Amino acid sequence: MAEQGRLSWKTGAAVAGGLALPAYYLLFRRWHARCGATDEEVAIAMPGDELVERPKDVTTRAVTIRARPEDVWSWLAQMGRDRGGLYSYDWIDEVLGVLDEPSSDVILPEFQTLEAGDVIPIGGGPDWPVAAAEPNRSLVLDIRPEEGMAISWSFQLRELDDEHTRLVLRIRIRASALVHLAYALPVVDFGSFIMTRKMLLGIKERAEAHAASR
Repeated sequence: MAEQGRLSWKTGAAVAGGLALPAYYLLFRRWHARCGATDEEVAIAMPGDELVERPKDVTTRAVTIRARPEDVWSWLAQMGRDRGGLYSYDWIDEVLGVLDEPSSDVILPEFQTLEAGDVIPIGGGPDWPVAAAEPNRSLVLDIRPEEGMAISWSFQLRELDDEHTRLVLRIRIRASALVHLAYALPVVDFGSFIMTRKMLLGIKERAEAHAASR
């Protein structure tokens, strides 16, 4: 009877797992894969798209910021460990070793120059090589953590009017281990959404406060 109970539990867990994955894609994936982004922002080509051809996963997320592009760019330029931080959930990034101190709430003049070829330092994982940097307009990161895997992060600043800017973040991923990636998505991808969404909101909060202080 005990053996039958263990088999029933395993069967139930397998069925639940098999149902969870399609439920995740049907109910949650489309929402958070484009959280805050318009149809146009999802469809439009962005700088850096060419770095990851035939991606297995693409997300486009955005926020509207009550500040000018130059007020937003300053926070992007100083990202990284031992720099301005990542503006997300600092306690999680510190536990993971990504950061060793809280993200900055002030603009750091010594980290305002960012160019193609620079590397944004990240603890506990691969650093972020800068593929392209156009101040006040776009920042593209070309991340290749291991053989057969490529990730691009593309930040775009779109000026709406004299007081508002759209900050759009597109992430494209290609991985050879597609099956393993697919089964990890409900955990890893949703966790990535939480952290990147908080990053966008953290930049928004800081840029708006800086713009208001001026």
